[in-house]
Amino acid sequence: MSELPADRVGPNRSAAELPLTTGALARRLGVAPTTLRSWERRYGIGPAVRAEGRHRRWTPRDVALLEEMCRLTSSGVPPAEAAHTAREAAGAQTERPARALGRSRAAGPLPLGDVRQECRGLARAAVRLDAPAVERQLADAVDRYGIVVSWQEVMVPTLHAVGRKWASSGDRYVEVEHLLSWQVSTALRRNTPAPGRQTDAPPVVLACVPGEQHTLPIEALNAALGELALPTRMFGAAVPAEALTAAVRRLGPAAVVLWAQSRSTASPPLARHLADLRWGVKGARRQPSVVLAGPGWSGTSARGAVRPATLTDAVDLLSGSYGASVT
Repeated sequence: MSELPADRVGPNRSAAELPLTTGALARRLGVAPTTLRSWERRYGIGPAVRAEGRHRRWTPRDVALLEEMCRLTSSGVPPAEAAHTAREAAGAQTERPARALGRSRAAGPLPLGDVRQECRGLARAAVRLDAPAVERQLADAVDRYGIVVSWQEVMVPTLHAVGRKWASSGDRYVEVEHLLSWQVSTALRRNTPAPGRQTDAPPVVLACVPGEQHTLPIEALNAALGELALPTRMFGAAVPAEALTAAVRRLGPAAVVLWAQSRSTASPPLARHLADLRWGVKGARRQPSVVLAGPGWSGTSARGAVRPATLTDAVDLLSGSYGASVT
């Protein structure tokens, strides 16, 4: 089905003012036609007119109301509450958000209710494959709470929720997980400050162990260290051991963070090898701290290496090694 044909446009009506069919409106909003019918049945948000044969025709006023409904549900507002708020907004001819968190960008965990609402909103937008809505919500979370809290309290719970839905539905939602992961990665990179002034302080090297493709957690750590203006060098996924060794020798880093998502990729011999590297003139040789990050290192240990439990712990550990020397 499509919009009304041009020969039915009155002399004083533009195409933008024409009523839309349910199919056309669903495509415009990025939702399924069954969702629109469900909202009409459950919450009374229906078309103002019906054409011959009981076909629905949605007016610009209907469209504005449903756009507000979609915006609210994308931000985590329950559908019934979103419908009520959208109807009030349409009646008052104004737009207003369902609720304002009114919080400053602060450290510490988010209130539990806010976390659940933001995660629900992100998950719903991701399931709809609504990339712009996901992008907006991630940007808003980082702006309000900073990288560390946004990662631990918003991004990770939502990624886990979407992953569970995918795992329990026979691969039906794999595209949702891919879209959400990409948007999270994009948000982290956009909020990683560009390198500032040249500093003599040695950097932190961040890399996935050979065979490890999961990079989001060290991308979050890279962004969090960037917020503190600490120098980093990100090498990303599956860095070969020889290349990582060469990079460490060339850079002389303060620390090397090795991420392993699974035990099958974690390599204690590599961690020990990097911890034993030394450079500098005789009598003043240095060696890096080795940080084992990720669940893959659980139950293993390596001489000279430490295992922070959370992103907060890792940031505290690495920033503490710089003291006040880097601003």
